[in-house]
Amino acid sequence: MNAPMNAQAVAAYLQEHPDFFETNAELLAHLEVPHPDTGEAISLTERQLMALREKLRLLQDKMAELVRFGEENDAISEKVHRMTLSLLEANSFESIQAVLDSHLVDDFEVPHIALRVWNSIISRESPEFSRVSEETRFFAADLRHPYCGPATQPEVVSWFGEAGAHVRSVALLPLKRDGQVFGLLALGSEDLERFYPEMGTLYVARIADLVSASLLNYLG
Repeated sequence: MNAPMNAQAVAAYLQEHPDFFETNAELLAHLEVPHPDTGEAISLTERQLMALREKLRLLQDKMAELVRFGEENDAISEKVHRMTLSLLEANSFESIQAVLDSHLVDDFEVPHIALRVWNSIISRESPEFSRVSEETRFFAADLRHPYCGPATQPEVVSWFGEAGAHVRSVALLPLKRDGQVFGLLALGSEDLERFYPEMGTLYVARIADLVSASLLNYLG
């Protein structure tokens, strides 16, 4: 007497005979499986349709997400382009500052920005040329990429003035000349999640390069 087939044996048989339901199509109309939500019996065909609809929904959600990311990147790219054109037209240190205020604050909606430069041939009686501690200069020199995360650098936070007490996250952009850091552009926000460690820094790094190149024309 043959032993009854277990589930593994049935599955193995169907894998070995993929045309089984083609030659026994009438079985599909009678096979029933539990509904994934209600537990009620439904036909195998209906269950397969539900699975296909779920896969389609997931694909549509993924496609919508990719489209959204693409649109966001296009918008950021356009803002960087506008800022680039404005920096090309800037003809003084003061006009560069005005570009930063206009584009970073108004276009990128960064509520607080601060700039510090050091080792410059020129100097002015303005906060941008205020003394920066050796500790902060070493910190900036060690940055290989812009820092994005919690506002944990007291000196940098103080650059935002009275608003610094409310700044929770920052993006710190090292400004470089021939690979050497000569300044720091700080972006601050009261939102702890505005700048976070896992965020992409491609566009932030490009902004740092643009600002560095523009400043070097006037700082020497």
